[in-house]
Amino acid sequence: MTDATLRVEFAAQPAAIRVRGYWGTVGRRLRYDYVTLFFLAVILMIVFAAIAAPLIAPFDPNKTSMAFRLKPIGFRDFRLGTDELGRDMLSRLIWGGRMSLLMGLVPVVVATAIGGTLGVIAGFVGGKLNMLIMRTMDIFYAFPSVLLAIAISGMMGGGMYNGLIALSMVFIPPLCRIAETATTQVRHLDFVEAARASGASSGSIILHHVVGNVLAPVLIYASSLISVSVLLSAGLSFLGLGVEPPTPDWGLMLSTLRQAIYVQPLVCALPGAAIFITSLSFNLVSDGLRHAMDVRI
Repeated sequence: MTDATLRVEFAAQPAAIRVRGYWGTVGRRLRYDYVTLFFLAVILMIVFAAIAAPLIAPFDPNKTSMAFRLKPIGFRDFRLGTDELGRDMLSRLIWGGRMSLLMGLVPVVVATAIGGTLGVIAGFVGGKLNMLIMRTMDIFYAFPSVLLAIAISGMMGGGMYNGLIALSMVFIPPLCRIAETATTQVRHLDFVEAARASGASSGSIILHHVVGNVLAPVLIYASSLISVSVLLSAGLSFLGLGVEPPTPDWGLMLSTLRQAIYVQPLVCALPGAAIFITSLSFNLVSDGLRHAMDVRI
């Protein structure tokens, strides 16, 4: 039998069905979601600029010069102008991205770990423990997130670390609620009951059967909170309750430049534009992630 005959017979056979797992399906959906990929690239560029700030920033972000204060965009070597103290805006935007991303990501990660754990425990155990944990979370739900963040940060005082604690406490209740709801739906399914009937411990069931099914909705919701965290951290810094000067931070830069908005409006708008682009990018990436991880599609 010739090679040509073998190729014809092989082509005539039905192709084997390729089984793709859940995460493989998520990766395939994301690979063809060009909007999500574009804004993910924007986020990666912002993260890279923040990490490499000492290498790519053209000037010291805290170096002042009253002779060059409030210069327009494109003035000499100051590509994005200068602020009210003559500091290079491009350098301060690059360094400020480091602090703004830190204030945006760390509270969400901490809240996901704490709130997700509490939610899974409350949903799986149920009873009085569920009542205790969820009613405690409801107390925090009684306050709007912005007012709660301002109240906690104002009570503890300004500063980066107190701002991180305040934002983490704001995000724990909603993430706990998401994890508790998903766990309650999963704990009575057949595979969980089968694991319990086989003698598996509660910790083993949670780790091997519950967490995997709860992880997707928790991650989707947590990713949507990053943009909110960036906005809230900028708001705290704007009010003087977050990052303290002279540390570069986009919210703090907006606060210090607000009085010069009639002198150099474009320069004053740059920190706000950075916050808007970062928040929008995280929002759209979160939407793409939600669409890719939705098993009903």
